[in-house]
Amino acid sequence: MTFSPSPARRIVSIAGTLLTLAVPAAAQQRISDALSFLLTNRSVVTGDFARDEQATLSTRDTIIQFLQTELATLPVSSPASGFTYRLNPTLGTDVRSSESFGPFFIQRSLTGGQGQVAFAVSYRGVTFDSIDGQSLTAGTLVSTASRLHGETVPFDVETLTLHLEMQTLTAAATVGVTDRLDVSAAVPIVTVKLDGARVDTYRGQAFPQATAQASASGMGDLLFLVKYNVLRDGGSGLAIGGAATLPTGDEQNLLGSGEVAIVPRVIGSFERDRFAVHGEGGVVLTGPSRYIDFGSAVTVVAASRLTIAAELIGQRFTSGGRLTQVVDPNPQLVGVDTVRLVGAEEPTTRLLLAAGVRWNVSGRWLFSVNAMQSLTSAGLTASWIPTVTLDYSFGR
Repeated sequence: MTFSPSPARRIVSIAGTLLTLAVPAAAQQRISDALSFLLTNRSVVTGDFARDEQATLSTRDTIIQFLQTELATLPVSSPASGFTYRLNPTLGTDVRSSESFGPFFIQRSLTGGQGQVAFAVSYRGVTFDSIDGQSLTAGTLVSTASRLHGETVPFDVETLTLHLEMQTLTAAATVGVTDRLDVSAAVPIVTVKLDGARVDTYRGQAFPQATAQASASGMGDLLFLVKYNVLRDGGSGLAIGGAATLPTGDEQNLLGSGEVAIVPRVIGSFERDRFAVHGEGGVVLTGPSRYIDFGSAVTVVAASRLTIAAELIGQRFTSGGRLTQVVDPNPQLVGVDTVRLVGAEEPTTRLLLAAGVRWNVSGRWLFSVNAMQSLTSAGLTASWIPTVTLDYSFGR
């Protein structure tokens, strides 16, 4: 007799294999070391080593903070099932509580239902092309420069080119503990790549100064979520919950934040027929950055097996880092100013817009595809951030 494993067991097996492969981290060179090398290999005469070192450290730490912030704040595809059920006491069986498959990242107040289990695997690839509104790849990011008093164009300038990529493969699972309580977990496998160059342009002639490459891959920070449906009226309602991120990722290789983050959340939904609006908000109580997390989503049931969703996702940082330029007189060269790139602490807001579809391929299989675009210039940004997800759910 031939034994054929169920779809659920296949997903569990695949997820287990992925997690086994993800545990060891590998790196050619630490990304923080590569950044330090690119920022400290100066040829511009500044005459002030102490300020050079301070600028280098603040710039490096700000870029590292940006990368860690992206890991912590880029939304994870909701591990909750697109299929939600509730017990019909008259029939004595579970029935769908919503025809919608829900949003991608924003939670909805409905829970999956008691005994319902969902597994999901998602992939996201990001190529960052700008930092605080300045291009990373055009070779125009000024690191250090010298210019004459009263002039705006430097006669000696060093610029950076940075190619930054981040790929994330996430395995997630959700279990309906009761008819109103869901518990979820997500395990990301992260790969970060850096390829950078530093060029000194003196009076129009370019001289390469340094190049550096670094990459790291391994398990990121584990994510645990809990959601309790307080009020329910069809697909509408109110839920409370929370998220906890554990620092299982290698902080030195920028695969994790290095700190525990706890985020209590409030989730609300309003659903009528084929249209629904969802919103949630949370406050990060612990972790490397303190911020308010918020978002909203609109979903439309375009067909019985197709849901269209658009979402707005944001964070408000009370002391987020920014890259800026400071100008100081050169202590050795009369009439010459030194321009340095430095990191500064100031409040910032980040907004992402996501849109896409969730398609019921067959049975209780869901395929989701969406693309995100940044609406703000703070931090690291990319033109488009695509995410694809395949999930399967089953229950009693």
